[in-house]
Parts: sequence; C-alpha cells; structure tokens
Amino acid sequence: MKPKTICLIGLFFFVLSYIMFSNSAAFEYFKKPIDFAHWFNLIGACLLLSFNSVFPKNKLNTVASVITALGVVAHIGLCTIDFIMWSYGNDEVAKAALSEHISNTPSILFPFVVVGPSFLFVGLAAHAFNFIKTHTISALMVIVGAPMVGFSFFILKNGILMLVSCLVFALGLLLLLNRKENREALIL
Repeated sequence: MKPKTICLIGLFFFVLSYIMFSNSAAFEYFKKPIDFAHWFNLIGACLLLSFNSVFPKNKLNTVASVITALGVVAHIGLCTIDFIMWSYGNDEVAKAALSEHISNTPSILFPFVVVGPSFLFVGLAAHAFNFIKTHTISALMVIVGAPMVGFSFFILKNGILMLVSCLVFALGLLLLLNRKENREALIL
C-alpha cells in the first residue's frame, strides 16, 4: 500500500475518533461492545506516522519526523490508559483510583497524558511549516488547527470546537498530501 493511501486511512480514522469524542452523550454509545473511539484514535495516530515519509526530506522534516513519532508513541500510551480505564466499566471508585495513581506518577502523566500526545500535532504542524511559502493556506490550516484541538478540549472544554479544529487540521494535511508540486509545469 502506498504511503499516501496509509495517510488517508489514518486521517479518516483519526477524524472519526474525534467525531466520537466531540459528543459526550454519543461517546458512551461508541464504548460498547468495545471502545471504538479510542481504537479508531489509536489506529489513526499510528497510520499518521506515514506522513513522515510523504513530505520532502530536509532538516525540518527530520525534526518533525522525530516529534511526530514521539507523539504516536504517546498516543499509544494514552489509548492504553484509556482502554484500562474503559475496562473498569461502571466502577467509578476503581477509575478514580487509577486516575489518582496516574496523576501522582509524573513518569506516566507527562509523557502519556499531558505533553506527549500533543507531539503528534506539533510534529505534523512542523511538517506543514515546510509549505508555508508555497501552500500557505493549507499549511496554516494545519499549524493553527493543531493547537486549537488541544486548546478547545482542555481549556475551553468545547467538543464541537475541538471537532471543527480537528477537521481544519486534517483538511490542511489532506490538501498538503495532494498538493501540486510545480504549478508552472502544469501551465506549460
């Protein structure tokens, strides 16, 4: 399978997970019989690693690739924590105990909950920065959409704005993925 196709599938699953996350009432529905939202998020994040191979190779790409890979690893950890939390079902006492334990363990909290997962967005935004001069709008969609996903979810606690931000972010990546490399060549 071509890397671009893998990127498209990754974007599909990633956005689908954010659609599920954006509506808390419907989110509970998508947790049965398995936690579909987190499975789709996990699959999508892992497949987004393919963006590391579809963008031009340069120094920024190398840094962006490392940051993106760290973000994927952190997403794997975060989804694992969420799967464990999901496995407790309605046992709110066990969920609270696990949450407190994670909060009191900085070696888990920071790389897998607080900071790490945002590296996926930061890495992909860094990739997009390569195109700021040639594909400005698409690049800005990714660069602005990336922090807005986290800001809207963690600060504003607004699921709809989080979803819109994710859609802008993903659309920007989609446009960059399908960009025309040389416009003059098309004219001639």
